[in-house]
Formats: sequence, structure tokens, C-alpha cells
Amino acid sequence: MAMVPEVAVPPVRGPAVGRHSSVVYSDDRAWARHLCAFVRDGLERDERIEYFADATDPERVLRTLADDGIDAAAAVTRGQLSVATAARTYLADTGFDPDAMVGLWHDAFEAASARGHRGLRAIGEMSWGTRDVAGADRLLEYELRVHHEVVDRLPVTAWCFYDRRLLPDAYVDVLAGAHLTHRGDPSARPALRVAPLVDRPGLVMAGSAGHDTRDVVAAAAAAVRSAPAHRVELDLSALRHLDAASLATLAGAATGRPDGVPLRVRQAPPHLRRLLELFPELGSAVEVVGR
Repeated sequence: MAMVPEVAVPPVRGPAVGRHSSVVYSDDRAWARHLCAFVRDGLERDERIEYFADATDPERVLRTLADDGIDAAAAVTRGQLSVATAARTYLADTGFDPDAMVGLWHDAFEAASARGHRGLRAIGEMSWGTRDVAGADRLLEYELRVHHEVVDRLPVTAWCFYDRRLLPDAYVDVLAGAHLTHRGDPSARPALRVAPLVDRPGLVMAGSAGHDTRDVVAAAAAAVRSAPAHRVELDLSALRHLDAASLATLAGAATGRPDGVPLRVRQAPPHLRRLLELFPELGSAVEVVGR
């Protein structure tokens, strides 16, 4: 596969792998570089563009675009570009709700399509994730779901902006790891990385799942439980350790899936197989593949 420039945007109708990206940066110049590349490419493709600001004044977003030679004011006037705050959009009223957000993506794409745009793209500043915002603890669940539930299904490009000056490194590394494409400052490898599978509905878990990663496991379980696909897979082939509590959480997600189709678990650890032997009723919820 040919290498692309760091800030290049994949074709809107190309593989979904490159259209949901984490953008990690540590200074204003990097923020502006990614912003301008994203918006300029969207304008050239005649896509609807939305920017959801948190720590950045919306007027500053527009000024930065104008300083780079982009006629942002005209794009706003004709309805192709919108810059708003997260607090007034997807964080309004009840706070952050991944289910509602997935629905908003579909609604926003339909609205963009009705106006004649060829696709939809959005930037979201994620600095609100560690504040006392209702539903903020479900952000990782959302990042794990949006690939298969939105980007795989629609001509949508979404870049999630993570500013290291505003967020703890460990938090950024876990959230960035939930994306299949990474731009900007490289993230360290977290103790437990969870990401969508590239070629089929499901997740891959890599590293060690224990007491310190309970929140990550809970988010993975929630994403598995709510996945709309008929067949979902959990790939554990790169998982070095899975403690009993994490195992119970994942087993609960498997039994909680609404359609009754078993969760496919690839290369399940020995203690999961022992659990299936001790509790045969779990056999209808879990299918072990790839020994």
C-alpha cells in the first residue's frame, strides 16, 4: 500500500480504515495544520464539514482557516461549513450518549446528502472527556463503536482531536488506540489496547487486562453488547493476560447480546475454556475459534 502524507485525507468512498482517525498534537501549529488540511480537502470534495470545538473558540477556528487562505466565511454562508461547540451540540441536555451520537451521525449525513453534498466529515475536540460531563465515561465505548456503526456504513470522515496539553498521556494513549488510523504525535502503547477489527465486526484486545484496566474492559464489553451486526468477533490472540473479573465482564457482554447469536472469541485463553466447561449454558453465548 502506498504511503500517504501525514495530513492527507483518504478518499471518502475508500476503505473505512482511514476515515476514523485519532489526531494527537501538543502545540497550536500542529492543530492548525491538521485542521486546515481536513477542511480544505472537504471543500474540494464538496462535502459537508462540521467542527465541534471544546477548548478552542469557534471564531479562532474560522480565523485560522482564513489565515491559511481558506474562504471559511463563504463556506459558512453557503451552509457547507459549521463550527459549533460540543457543549451546544452532542453534549447538550443529558450529556454524552454514544447511542444518540451514532444516530446523530446518520441524521447529519442524511441532511448533508439532501443538500447535495457528496459526504460528511467532522472534527471533534475530545478535551471534555476527563471533565465532569455526564456520559464522559462512555467515550471509549463510542470510539470503539463508531467505526463499524457509522464509518463502515456511510461516506463519513471523522477526526478526533486529542490535545496532550489538556489530557493525561495515559488517557490519550487508550483513546487514540481505539482508532485504526493515527495522525500527529505518536501515542505510547497502553497496557491494554482495544480497537475495531479491520475486516469484520468486532474488536481486538492486545496487552494485559487486569485491575488497572477495568474501565477499558467495561467499554469493550459495552461495545460488544450493543454491536448491531449479526455476527461479532472478539480477537484475543494478542492478549497476554485476562484476569477473572475482566473475563466475567466479557462473558456478561456475550450473554447480553440481544439476538442470541454467540460471540465468536478467537484464541480464547485457557481459563475462558474452563469457564465454558464449568458453565455449559455459556456455550450458547460464546463460540471459541482459532485454538
